Amino acid sequence: MIAFVRGVVAHKGADFAIVEAGGIGYRMGMSTSALSALPDAGGEAQVFTYLQASDNGLALYGFASQEEKELFEQLIGVTSVGPKMALAALSTFAPAALSSAIMASDVDAIARIPGIGKKKASRIVLELQGTLAKASEEGGSVASGAVAHAVEDLLAMGFTAAESDLAVKGAPEGASEAEILQYALRRLGQ
Repeated sequence: MIAFVRGVVAHKGADFAIVEAGGIGYRMGMSTSALSALPDAGGEAQVFTYLQASDNGLALYGFASQEEKELFEQLIGVTSVGPKMALAALSTFAPAALSSAIMASDVDAIARIPGIGKKKASRIVLELQGTLAKASEEGGSVASGAVAHAVEDLLAMGFTAAESDLAVKGAPEGASEAEILQYALRRLGQ
């Protein structure tokens, strides 16, 4: 229904932002990485959105990229994974790194997401692995293992998911994890 909101950032909270567009303030739940990609209050932004209708009413969720939104939609399609858990997953991992962990059946990595244990991590792998593999074959945005590991390394160094994703964009195809990490660090140093 609402594909995106373009307007002025009115407020940024710990897990939400309010973007004013056309005189209306849209409050949307967001991952910490998507929030860090937003400008400070008063800056202009475009946020991709997902509108959820439930018995509790309407809830709007915002994303820094279309890839993040698509992964969110796939995550909430998993049995017993709701929007808050999906946002926690996207706050813990960059979309490329999370997709890579699911494709590699890395249950231990996925279980590091707050609120997700090994059983739920196994369910996420089971239900999404085929979907992500199909998206990869069709030219989707699933990153190579070396890129995903480089992103995880950058996250461990304290960079945000948005900074890490941006830093590895355009990395040479077929490069090793170390080469991609060096490339990303050079880009971050500029």
